Amino acid sequence: MSDKKDLLNDLKIDRSDSNNSEKSPLSKIITIVVVSIFILVVTKFIFLSEDEILEVSAYKAIPAGQSNNSSASVLDASGYVTARMQATVSSKITGKVLEVFIEEGMFVEKGQILAQLDDSSVQAELNFAKTQLKEAQRVFNRTSELRKDNLASQASLDAAESQVDGLKARLDISKQIVADMQIRAPFSGVVINKAAQPGEMISPVSAGGGFTRTGIGTIVDMSSLEVEVDVNESYINRVQPGQPAITNLNAYPNWDISSEVIAIIPTADRNKATVKVRIGLLEKDARVLPDMGAKVSFLKDQVIETPEKLEGVMIPSSSLVKEGNLSYVFVIQNGLIRKTKVTVGSLSSNFSRITNGIEVGDNVVTDPNNELQNGQEVLIK
Repeated sequence: MSDKKDLLNDLKIDRSDSNNSEKSPLSKIITIVVVSIFILVVTKFIFLSEDEILEVSAYKAIPAGQSNNSSASVLDASGYVTARMQATVSSKITGKVLEVFIEEGMFVEKGQILAQLDDSSVQAELNFAKTQLKEAQRVFNRTSELRKDNLASQASLDAAESQVDGLKARLDISKQIVADMQIRAPFSGVVINKAAQPGEMISPVSAGGGFTRTGIGTIVDMSSLEVEVDVNESYINRVQPGQPAITNLNAYPNWDISSEVIAIIPTADRNKATVKVRIGLLEKDARVLPDMGAKVSFLKDQVIETPEKLEGVMIPSSSLVKEGNLSYVFVIQNGLIRKTKVTVGSLSSNFSRITNGIEVGDNVVTDPNNELQNGQEVLIK
């Protein structure tokens, strides 16, 4: 019986050694996989933490006395910058352009030569007129001497004098034509367009689809820039001549330009139901260019109040977040967002006066959005 058991034991396969040999590589693989997953999780966490740091625009609160925009806006309108003095300079007569002395962006003085036309033909006519006048003057002098000796009639002397006067007038015309071949600036301004080149023909009238130019260039008097806006006729009663206003250019939305109403054009556009209003810019700046888009905020009459009596700080109106009847701003302190309740003293289309909640020098987010959370880490642009 024992022999049979021994025989059966001999037939068994002992896997203890193989199990031990296979267990060791498997454990190594599992260890490597766990370590790799841990590294990926840590790396992802690091990158997600960096992505959560948002970049925001901030505005440093200033004392209320330093801003003149405390008056509330009664009406907003959009329009464009226009120039009251703008001209496309041309010639009096048709001629060939010989030289052009202007380029875009160049400032020119009144009377400065902008271009020279080919004056070879009119110069020849001028020289011929001078020769004729000189000969007529000699004839008049001889006739005058003969008349003293009664060798010439009074009629011949009068005819010689008339001939001299006629040729003098003709000479003056020739001189004027020669002068007209030089195209000069009618007023001081900046060249915004150069329309002709040397060798081209220029004419004061259109040539009916040909290649003849109708002007040398366009000049704008930058000191005459103003804004024209279209106001809905239902709200035109809120606008009066001399009324203060604030103009914001689309190119510089945070730049408040002090302005006033120049005039209300006494006619309405029946198609758009609007009335055109002229706005004068009280500040002259090289950044203001013709045809720029602009937004005008019409203000109430200025309140007689010294800046020192105004309490609180001024921040952009876009920084305010409304939640029911409460107002909040996002203040940045040590790189973290802090949602702060504030009390609004007065509002305008651009700035708001805050009387409680923040202090002078606090950085507030100018354009808050739904992504901002209290205590979130941010970076100021």
